[in-house]
Amino acid sequence: MKTPLLYRQLQDQLRQWVRPVDQRHLQVFSEILAAILQSGSGVLGKWIPYLGHRNCQARAHLERLSYFLHNQQINAERFYEPMLHHVLTAFAGETVLLTLDTSMLWDQFCLIEVCLVWGGRSFTLAQTVLEHGSAMVGFEQYQPVLERAKRILPEQVQVTLLADRGFEHSHLIHWLTQQQWSWAIRVKSNLQVRLTNGCTQSVEQLIPSQQQAYLFKNVHVLDGIACHLATARVPTSKDPWVVLSNQPPCLQTFALYDKRFGGIEPHFKDYKSAVFNVLQSGLRTPQALTCLFMVLDCAVLIALILGMMLVQGGERSRLDWHGERGLSFLQLGLRELARLCYQRLPLPNLVALPKYNPPPACASRCKREMLDCRIEFSKVVTFS
Repeated sequence: MKTPLLYRQLQDQLRQWVRPVDQRHLQVFSEILAAILQSGSGVLGKWIPYLGHRNCQARAHLERLSYFLHNQQINAERFYEPMLHHVLTAFAGETVLLTLDTSMLWDQFCLIEVCLVWGGRSFTLAQTVLEHGSAMVGFEQYQPVLERAKRILPEQVQVTLLADRGFEHSHLIHWLTQQQWSWAIRVKSNLQVRLTNGCTQSVEQLIPSQQQAYLFKNVHVLDGIACHLATARVPTSKDPWVVLSNQPPCLQTFALYDKRFGGIEPHFKDYKSAVFNVLQSGLRTPQALTCLFMVLDCAVLIALILGMMLVQGGERSRLDWHGERGLSFLQLGLRELARLCYQRLPLPNLVALPKYNPPPACASRCKREMLDCRIEFSKVVTFS
């Protein structure tokens, strides 16, 4: 059987950036990427129909794929990071939002990721999978992921890191300060805060009544770390909003932190149920899962670029029936790739992402109203 067109085109483009130890690794990597992009799945068995040009039986295909994902030479440093360096060239000197979060797999493995918020979603900068029975991880476990993300970013970028509850670690805040990164971290209600008047209270005692917001300047937490605190209650949220930041508090502090939810939460959903269904992958080792997510991230990056190019070329309406963009760049890219494969059209050259941040997709009037919603507070108090 003749080698598939997409496989050959991916291999030709990827060899510009990827420098594997063995060129056969690039061949298999390109083959797997083509299979993921066409099947839209992270399940190895779903890739088999797109590997038929090797004239192997299904069991031989699975063994070969499993061997590739367990190979220690197949890692992000050699395969994913070179692609990121190309894609992020336009971000040099710009302001970027990063998210740090974890997600559990079968209550046995913990996925730790640092992602860049872009286009209403996010894509991975660095990740790892640990055999760990909780989503709560220590600083020493996620510091290597932060270090890799820092290495990937272009020069002179201005970074703001967003993180959820469980990351209010003094070591993390000191590390962020050393990097000169801004940060906004949601904190737990039992965190002790020393106010400017010298009193120490728990966050729970500093939460206002419904539809009110309290802004605390120049507080100290975690054995003397100077920062700011913003707390609020709104009817649309069951839990109060409590955000710790190194930037002076204002109502926009909550809007800034809210971008974490639109960024990394749908990203994790794409992994698990919306697109790739990795929970059915059958892999049960940290190394193989880390490698699988790395390959999926490569596929996501390619689909994002295709979706962005479709929008920039004014051809979005060919695949998206909404008046405005109603599909994520990932979904647009996967559909555009399916069209190219069906019509046997060439894959366009993969370009860098633009430095501007496109608005999020809006598939319905209800979603538009939610995005445009402005919360009004009956009382805002600033303590300084």
